[in-house]
Amino acid sequence: MRLLRSAPSSRLFSILALATALASASAQAQPAATPLEDNRRITLGYIELAYEVGAVLDPTLQPGGASAVRPNWFTFAPHASQTGGEGMLGTAIARRVIAAARGQPSLSVLHALQRVGLDAQLRVAPEQLGLELVLRGLPIDVAASLASLITSLNSAALLDVRTLTATAARFAALYWSAPGFWPLDKAESIVVTLERTLHEGNLAIFNDIGGSGQLYMDWRAGAGAVTPERVLAEFTLVDAVPAQASQAYAYALAHANDVPRPYLFDQVFPGMHYKSLLVAAFALYEKARVAPTAAARDALVAMGNNYIAWREQHDMAQPVFSPSVQQPDEVSRVALLQILTPLLRTEFGTVVWNYADYAYSQPDRDGNPLTSPPTEYNWALFPDRWNGILYAFDQAYLQPTGLWVMPTPIEDPTALSGGS
Repeated sequence: MRLLRSAPSSRLFSILALATALASASAQAQPAATPLEDNRRITLGYIELAYEVGAVLDPTLQPGGASAVRPNWFTFAPHASQTGGEGMLGTAIARRVIAAARGQPSLSVLHALQRVGLDAQLRVAPEQLGLELVLRGLPIDVAASLASLITSLNSAALLDVRTLTATAARFAALYWSAPGFWPLDKAESIVVTLERTLHEGNLAIFNDIGGSGQLYMDWRAGAGAVTPERVLAEFTLVDAVPAQASQAYAYALAHANDVPRPYLFDQVFPGMHYKSLLVAAFALYEKARVAPTAAARDALVAMGNNYIAWREQHDMAQPVFSPSVQQPDEVSRVALLQILTPLLRTEFGTVVWNYADYAYSQPDRDGNPLTSPPTEYNWALFPDRWNGILYAFDQAYLQPTGLWVMPTPIEDPTALSGGS
């Protein structure tokens, strides 16, 4: 088994270096876990689960190693969590810009970004966006703080001037609608909204699906000879309905080779509690383990992945991204995520997924050459997010070993300086 070491890109190396550099600026102790501390714990937990579940499908897989077997949902999870952590680090940078401005206003967008430690590589896109925001009437430090939110995102998307223009216009509109009277307070409400959104989503998904995965592996360790039938009959999760799990499992066996692979599960399973899909997915992984061919195995793994991802996105992420009630100190999460959608990216190990690539691969929604396709989507809307994720799955399935280059979880700058 070939061992792969985590090899972060130069972009990620700069982000991790920045996290360390920011430590000297944040010396106050934290009484409870910060969002970045939670993210680090979650990413590490997912890495452990990725290898445990991966070894079910490929018994030769060892911690730190790689497998050519189709990746399971838990192999994707550490990378997705890391992306959330990078976004939270972006909010930490934005907070530093705001805090510095409360002491002394910056002379320019470049000055605002330089004095919080952004190196030349990381500040190119934020400076470009910040200047656009200044042209739209936003104060320099406000523009710099909002622009710094894109530090870890796909800045190449802004090379399309239509995307840059739409992003700046939407950020400006969100700023003017933000709660607060003073400019820096309005900017901070946007930063707080993004940090909470990423943190709450990270926690909700890990507690539900990560927790279910750990419960399954604990059950499996003491179950003896495990078969799909035993999983369906004996393994239970709170809110999962055994009859529904069996129904989903049978459907997957019958349709695993359909093209396209089934994915509209609200139509396939009306009235189902989607926690049942998790039990069905674990049974599918067990069935895949003993499949007669690699093609049959991969088809079953993909169905299991779709089941878990549906529960993840439909039940866990959607209420966070589009809450029924907006907090009084927040801006619209839906509007904020729409701004960031064209810039979204995740490094699944060596496999890089950009939302813009997905958007450009689809038919132009509005047929208007003056708008870029990525700006016509919104990550907060379930169909836009769901189809983009399925696109990412299909990309990653072509390079299965690449996903086993696991991320280096981000340290919270405040924790590095001696906090909790």
